[in-house]
Amino acid sequence: MATGNKKTRIIAIASGKGGTGKTTVAVNLAMTATVPVRLLDCDVEEPNCHLFVKPVIHKKSDVCVLVPEVDESLCNVCGECADFCRFGAIVSLKTKPLVFPDLCHGCGGCFHVCSREAIREVPYEVGVIESGMCGKNSQILFAQGRLNVGRAKSPPIIRQLKRELPGQSDPPARQGIITIIDAPPGTSCPFVSAVSGCDLVLLVTEPTPFGLHDMKLAVESLKQLALPVGAVINRVAGGSEIITQYCQSEKIPVYLEIPDDRRIAEAYSCGRIVTDAVADSKGLFERLWAAIP
Repeated sequence: MATGNKKTRIIAIASGKGGTGKTTVAVNLAMTATVPVRLLDCDVEEPNCHLFVKPVIHKKSDVCVLVPEVDESLCNVCGECADFCRFGAIVSLKTKPLVFPDLCHGCGGCFHVCSREAIREVPYEVGVIESGMCGKNSQILFAQGRLNVGRAKSPPIIRQLKRELPGQSDPPARQGIITIIDAPPGTSCPFVSAVSGCDLVLLVTEPTPFGLHDMKLAVESLKQLALPVGAVINRVAGGSEIITQYCQSEKIPVYLEIPDDRRIAEAYSCGRIVTDAVADSKGLFERLWAAIP
């Protein structure tokens, strides 16, 4: 892959629903890169890229959000904090406010409206980020987020994970690295957090009515974010017109069609890299790299 004239530096691999082959595309795209890449698993509720690329983890860090804590000795139960909160994260009872940390969005509004300064913000752990290296000759910088069991919100972990992206202050070699993001399925807040700021979103779909329905939902969401979109059609057997006709109507380029091949399914089920297990599949992802603008 020649990257000198490539404009796309951050590629999100997404899908309107789970089970379309999003992770298969993400990990095999990373493994067939001819230059160092960064692979971020932002599907923090169920990260599974590590099952295939088998990274060596060098660093782990907790992810915390700030939530309110009430000093009952200062609180006069005026209810201003509860009135301000639109998420029901703090409720004013007759005796004291009750805080629900998992509902808090960390806006800090309750802290600012409390006239008696009875509220302070304290860290609340929601997940962890793990980072390391993987791939042949360790050419892939790997990082994944993991939402703690029982926690409700994954966007803070995704945002923290994406802060690892190269910035303008980094050396030119690091600025130019290509990042592949394995996004959460669907079109809700975690999806939006993962794809925001990307140079290209590759939507992985399948040529079925269900695949088309959920792809339409994802496309409409991406229109609101004004992000460039491309398509990868997986499990193609006999025809993909149901997707290609829609893509033509929406002017969405189809960069790759992956055949419905039992060998690919078997490799995935065994946690193997498809391009290693199925020799003639490597050319598919090489063509995908060549098609990415």
